[in-house]
Amino acid sequence: QVQLIQSGGGLVQPGGSLRLSCAASGFTLDRYAIGWFRQAPGKEREGISCITSNGGVNYYSASVKGRFTISRDNAKNTVYLQMSSLEPEDTAVYYCAATRSYCSGYVSTNNDYWGQGTQVTVSS
Repeated sequence: QVQLIQSGGGLVQPGGSLRLSCAASGFTLDRYAIGWFRQAPGKEREGISCITSNGGVNYYSASVKGRFTISRDNAKNTVYLQMSSLEPEDTAVYYCAATRSYCSGYVSTNNDYWGQGTQVTVSS
């Protein structure tokens, strides 16, 4: 079955860190750019980061730049989002997406596959 499987997430205190993983099943990620999105309660889904297929270029939205790091291990068929200095405003459901198209800045376009989403809650 072709899918993106997400893991990580959970509850963390402000200032804490979490790492999200996005693993491909049934296909190979190395020809796909990968984007991370998030959707906070009552808000639209927004793109926050994108990494090119070879990992050579990373992009970040202003809201996460300097705090989040996107990376990929094509040998493990997995992309990661390391989140640090988390703030309550980062509370959202996070999604990864894979596209054979390209990163339009920090947003991956024409996504072919989506992960199932994972909840991140930042609260004391």
